[in-house]
Amino acid sequence: MSATSFTARNAALAKLAGQVGAGAASNRARRVFASAARREVLDEEIQLRTAEQVAATLGNMKGAMMKLGQLASFLDDAMPEPVRAALAQLQQNAPPMSAELASEMIEAELGAEPEKVFAQWDPVPIAAASIGQVHRAITEDGRAVAVKVQYPQIAEAVRADLVSLDLAGLGLGSMFPGLDSGALVAELRARLTEELDYICEADNQRRFAGWYRGHPFITVPEVVDALSTARVLTTELADGVRFDEMETWPQDERNLAAEAIFRFVFRSLYRFHAFNGDPHPGNYLFRPGGHVTFVDFGLVKSLSAMDVALLFDLVRASVIENDPAKVRRACERVGFIVPGAPVEDERLAQFMEIFWDAVRPDDTTTITAKWASEVARRYFAGRTNFADVMAHAGMPPAYAVLQRINLGLLAILGRLEATANWRRIAEELWPTAAPASTELGRAEAVWWDTAHGM
Repeated sequence: MSATSFTARNAALAKLAGQVGAGAASNRARRVFASAARREVLDEEIQLRTAEQVAATLGNMKGAMMKLGQLASFLDDAMPEPVRAALAQLQQNAPPMSAELASEMIEAELGAEPEKVFAQWDPVPIAAASIGQVHRAITEDGRAVAVKVQYPQIAEAVRADLVSLDLAGLGLGSMFPGLDSGALVAELRARLTEELDYICEADNQRRFAGWYRGHPFITVPEVVDALSTARVLTTELADGVRFDEMETWPQDERNLAAEAIFRFVFRSLYRFHAFNGDPHPGNYLFRPGGHVTFVDFGLVKSLSAMDVALLFDLVRASVIENDPAKVRRACERVGFIVPGAPVEDERLAQFMEIFWDAVRPDDTTTITAKWASEVARRYFAGRTNFADVMAHAGMPPAYAVLQRINLGLLAILGRLEATANWRRIAEELWPTAAPASTELGRAEAVWWDTAHGM
């Protein structure tokens, strides 16, 4: 990437970051010198008290582009720290709705105010989700639950963003000249529109909860159907700490957490032919010993058996056989490069090498933030050093969201400096179905044989 384009990119990100962080930052600064009473007033000011305020504020911050900002906030370690910090607010620190507005949403969706629907209701949200916020509650039958309440009018705001979604404005057309832009826009719109419907998200979460029920270290909270609608999603309340706290744990614990996330992503892909496409730190809760709870299933992509088979053909050619000619044929079949493009096989394989560095060696490997960032740059800025390859590159719609989980997963593992023999773990999860190679793998193998009989 040239210095000019790098500066321009950071300037654009800085503008976005400023829009996101300015109001909250101003509020925090004024709180420092305020009395207790004044701090309470300031906190009320930052709350979103009306549906119109929610739509106006979150239409910019929580629209389709928010997802790119979430990923960028922890993906690129070369991003200026002030920009990264401001963008990171998109992960889980959106300004909350007022208690009154959240109560109105519950009444509109569930037929009564929350204090009547639930035995206990906490009006203070515990987290911000992509397009809503999460409250603790106790059901009438005594279950502790998490209640995700959608911001009013946000669905309309995001749909308006999606109508005007412009690939040219995102620069994807220049990155992938072989791109079928119409098909890709349709895919992105379909996936992001699904996120607006909590009924769809509940269906996704039920599938994943069913697949992983009884798993020794992966948890997906069960959906409470009777208390869920298109704009309210109620699930079991999960225990665990947030990502930033888990980052302070000893390296052995971080390695276990990273391995659990890795296993969840690739078991879901290769065995269940689906994956959760929202890889950012706010979507995990951690307990020691590699126990991870996965939340937020608004963006899920299902693949056909053929999609997965073609993808594994590329893995086999690149990693297991290391055959440039087969890499090229696999890339052409998947659609990552235009068939017959005037690019030498070895050159294409060289471009692809960095994507497989973690799973190529049969040895203990540490995934670093620097390497994760280099992978992202190769992918997004490959036209600088691999212009001959990128001139003929494509992005098949079926795999568009998959690239997001790949890059996001690497960014998360890089932050943890995750260390393991990733090749052997991957071989367990690939269709090769190799024997378990770690303690977590052995526990998972027992569960798999018992739960799925495969």
